[in-house]
Amino acid sequence: MPESTISVPLEIYRYDPKVDSAPRYERITLDLPPHTPVLTALLKVRQDRDPSLTLRYSCRSAICGSCAMQINSKSRLACETPVGPEVERHGRIVIEPMRNQPVLRDLIVDQQPFWTQYERIQPHLIPDPAHPMPEGRENPMTPEQVERFKETPRCIACGACYSACPAVEADPTFPGPMALAKLYRFVVDPRDGRTQDRLVSIQTGGLWLCLRCHLCTEACPKDVRPSERIRDLKEMAIDAQGATEHGSKHAVGFLRNIRETGTLNEFKLVRQTYSPLEMVGQVGQGIRMWRKKPEMMKKPKKVAGWEDVEKIYRALEDSPEDRQ
Repeated sequence: MPESTISVPLEIYRYDPKVDSAPRYERITLDLPPHTPVLTALLKVRQDRDPSLTLRYSCRSAICGSCAMQINSKSRLACETPVGPEVERHGRIVIEPMRNQPVLRDLIVDQQPFWTQYERIQPHLIPDPAHPMPEGRENPMTPEQVERFKETPRCIACGACYSACPAVEADPTFPGPMALAKLYRFVVDPRDGRTQDRLVSIQTGGLWLCLRCHLCTEACPKDVRPSERIRDLKEMAIDAQGATEHGSKHAVGFLRNIRETGTLNEFKLVRQTYSPLEMVGQVGQGIRMWRKKPEMMKKPKKVAGWEDVEKIYRALEDSPEDRQ
């Protein structure tokens, strides 16, 4: 009995800098079984319709991470995304190259920015000279120490998180979710001798540019949860050095601010985040905000049930492991 098929409308991003003045979309409709991966559909297009279609792939098993691309505006692995649900949900499949990296041709991007940020965080063990690694044998770890790595060893460096990240789009100096997740992995490694230096340098190295949108975690095909590891890095960086720049000062100020009354004192938060000199440079913006929301200048009263807020803070202080 022949396998049932569905009509799959594809809109494929095409761009060859040697001949195209601007990107275009090639529209092709294929009849495919619903479980067919998007990657298989693209290879069928290249084999039967247009051999010039350029894309990157390798294992076809969600192991190498080579085939990451945008599928209906979501950063995914093409080899593990079936066409059926995409057509059912969107009526078509729009296939585009990953964001935040220059397009070389069609669906292939230049991943140099991604790898540059990765190398910048020194993603390898840096032994402590005072405690050299043993020669000729393993340097064992306990199961509890390995558990602290969380999900980070699963990362296949596909770049889907980097493509999905709005912080990278807004500021190319942001290291990106994958690099920060890898940094976390070495920060918690007891064999590494640069933990303190890593935490201190990342404070001003882009850590606090993270928007906490969790799009990286949504995009990750291996459930690495980079946004959660970035959160952990922020806590560890503050513990290591204190609040040293705007992002960490804002976070600490927010935490203390809410504890006082159970609601946000916006004017005080500004003073907790910026120095007096920095505030002078923002007087104009402050006046505009005050005109639209004059109540922000008033000290808020404690909310009803403030005692419950205090109980939450105390519970977290008594059980810091619950935050991990």
